[in-house]
Amino acid sequence: MKTVFKSIFAAASISLLATSAQAASTLEELLEDVKKNRVSEAQINKQREAEFQSERADKQALVRKAQADLKAEKARGDALAKQFSDNEVALAEKEAELVQATGTLGEMFGVVRQASAEAYGQISTSIVSAEFPGRGEFLKRMSEESKGLPNIKELEDLWFALQTEMTESGQVSKFTTEVVNLDGGSQQQEVLRVGTFNLVGEQGYLVYDDQNKMVQPLGRQPDGYLVSSALELLNASSGLVPFYADPSSGAILGLLKEKATMMERYHAGGYVGYVITFMLAIGLLIGLYKIVTLTIIGGKIRSQAKNVASPSTGNPLGRILQVYQDNKSQDVETLELKLDEAIMRELPKIDSGINVIKIFAAIAPLLGLLGTVLGMILTFQQITLFGTGDPKLMAGSISMALVTTAQGIIAALPLLLTHSIVAGRSKSITHILDEQAAGIVAAHAESEKA
Repeated sequence: MKTVFKSIFAAASISLLATSAQAASTLEELLEDVKKNRVSEAQINKQREAEFQSERADKQALVRKAQADLKAEKARGDALAKQFSDNEVALAEKEAELVQATGTLGEMFGVVRQASAEAYGQISTSIVSAEFPGRGEFLKRMSEESKGLPNIKELEDLWFALQTEMTESGQVSKFTTEVVNLDGGSQQQEVLRVGTFNLVGEQGYLVYDDQNKMVQPLGRQPDGYLVSSALELLNASSGLVPFYADPSSGAILGLLKEKATMMERYHAGGYVGYVITFMLAIGLLIGLYKIVTLTIIGGKIRSQAKNVASPSTGNPLGRILQVYQDNKSQDVETLELKLDEAIMRELPKIDSGINVIKIFAAIAPLLGLLGTVLGMILTFQQITLFGTGDPKLMAGSISMALVTTAQGIIAALPLLLTHSIVAGRSKSITHILDEQAAGIVAAHAESEKA
C-alpha cells in the first residue's frame, strides 16, 4: 500500500512540474520551479529509505525468532526420541518380568481362551440361549478381547456357563418369550424347550435365530402327526407324552420343510395328472351309481322271487314273469324265445356304464405312461439348454415323469376294484333272471306233457 502511495505521489510531482513548466513565462521562473521540485523529491526519497530500513529490521527480528523456535523443537524432538528409546527398553524388561512371573499360568491362559471360543460357538447357537439370553457376550469377550490372565471371577463365570448348558440340555422347561410371526408381527408366548433339541409353541415347532437373537416358527411345519405330538407335549401338565425330537437341533426339521406335500406332488403331474384325476372321479361316480342301482334292483328281484304269482313291472324279474303270463298259451319253444327276448331287453339297463369303468381303468396307466414320456422329453430339453449343473432345473420335469405314472396306477387300482364289484353284481342279477326264465320254461314244458 505504501509503494502505491509513493508512486501516486511521484506521478503527482511530475505532473506538477510539467504544469509549472507550462505556466512559467521565463527561464528564470522555470529554473526556480526545477530547484523546488528537486528538493521535494529528495525529501520523498529520504523518507522512503527510512521506511525500508525500518521494515528490514522487523524482518530480521522475525528470522531470529523462527531460528530460535526451530532450535527449541529440535531439542524437544531429541528429548522425545531418547524418552521413546528408554520406554522401549523398559517395556522389554517388563515383558520379560511378566513372562518370568506368569510361568505355567501362560498355558492356562491359552487353554481358557480356547475353551471360551469353543463354548461360545456352542452356546451362542444353542436354543437354551432363547431362555437365558446374553450368555455368549462374556465368552466372546474372553475368547477374542481378553489380553491378560483370567481372574478367579472370570474362571467361575466360564465354569458356570458350561455347567448351565450341560444341566439345561437334560431339562424340559417352559418360559415366556417374544415369538416373531412369519408375517412380521410378534407376540409374547409360552414356549416349551426340550433340552437342546427343540422349541415348541402354539404354531408347532419353533426355531431359534442366533444371528438376530429371536424365536420364530418354521417356514413350514412338518407332517401333521409330528405337530400334533408337539402340541400335546406343550399342553401336557404331567405324565409321559410321546414326542418327536430333532437331535440335530433343527437341522432335520429344516430339511423336512423342504419336503414336498401331497398336494405339491399331485400338482407336479400337470395336465396329464388332472386328466387322470378326472377319469378316476367319473369312474368312481359311475361305479357308485351302479352299485346303488344294482343293489336296489337286486332287492326288488329277491322280493319278486318270493311272490311269483303277482308279477310287478317295477323290476326286471317282474317284467319277465309278466311276459310269461302273457304267453302261457304258447308252446315251449316260442315261450323260451319270448323270455330270452325279455331278458335281452333288461341286460342293457343292468350292464350300462360297466364297460366305461373298465375302459377308464385301462386308459389311466396309459395316460400315466404318456406323462412319463412328456416329462422325460422336457428333462432332455432342459439338459440341452442348461446342462446338468443344476439338478433343480430338471426337478419339475422329472417330478412330472414320475408322478403321472404313480397317478395312473393309483387311479387304475380303485377303478378295477369298482369294476369287479359292479360286474359281479350285474352277473348275479343276470344269473337270477336266466335261472328264473329256465325254471319257467321247464315248468311250462312239464305242464304240456301232463
